[in-house]
Amino acid sequence: MFRPGRLSLGLVVPIDHYGIASLPELNRITARVQQAEALGFGAVWLRDIPFNVPSFGDTGQIYDPFVFATWLAAKTEHIALASGSIILPLRHPAHVAKSAASIDQLSGGRWIMGVASGDRPEEYPATAKDYEHRGAAFRDHFDYIRAMADDYPRLSNSAGQLRGDIDCLPKPVGQRIPMAVTGASQQPMDWVAKHADAWITYPRPPALQAQIIQDWQSRVRELRDTPVPVSQSLYIDLVRDAPAQPIPIHLGWRLGIQQLHDLLATLQASDVNHVALNLRFNTAPIEDTLTELAAHLFPIFGCQEESP
Repeated sequence: MFRPGRLSLGLVVPIDHYGIASLPELNRITARVQQAEALGFGAVWLRDIPFNVPSFGDTGQIYDPFVFATWLAAKTEHIALASGSIILPLRHPAHVAKSAASIDQLSGGRWIMGVASGDRPEEYPATAKDYEHRGAAFRDHFDYIRAMADDYPRLSNSAGQLRGDIDCLPKPVGQRIPMAVTGASQQPMDWVAKHADAWITYPRPPALQAQIIQDWQSRVRELRDTPVPVSQSLYIDLVRDAPAQPIPIHLGWRLGIQQLHDLLATLQASDVNHVALNLRFNTAPIEDTLTELAAHLFPIFGCQEESP
């Protein structure tokens, strides 16, 4: 999913064309995730939308991301399961850490946890949380989840006290759950560059995106010894006319496969490591679009697993 100098492609669940009030159907979503895995997509992304907030604009995949990731882990074998993103201030980090480690174990180490501070103010009073101070809560919850990967952890912050006398089981398959921070999540960007295992940023015009990622990489090099991969989402409506020129849509483009290839090549050259495609506005049959994406893009960008 994250390889230096290489671009991989994922899909935002429900992998469907849907409207504001749509209720995606479980079996259809599952079948398309399985098709995506068979075709060689690198990841599927699950969103954390605890409440249906009409002003937000859509219902997402409906199911809780932790529960749904467990379902998909049982229905797939190797595709990465990623959250985009768990709203940390709305959940107690002990439960987040245990859920994340459980999914990681049950999926064989396939869980990538995107995290965020949240952008829907209506959800905060519903859970008795403070929207104005969500940045501080995000940071404390992030640290708490990190600590829970240790044996008999010790930590004291606003989320609680870990005194070294209790432990959290299971532990993640790796040393810790990879956590990808979305945007700034109400933090200084130096904090994000220092602590994130990956950075999820937003789609922008290619030249601007290249400059922002260049600034990001410079910041990372100043603060740590290892690079931090970059991911972004991209809404597309893939039309049948292969050379069709891009027309702007919400957070993306209506375009042909040739122009999509050129856009992705530009993003790869700008050090974007992963693009999560969102087909919400795609007007062609979804299964056909997935097949076309794989046939035209994977041999070029190397999204499929390499042969041993």
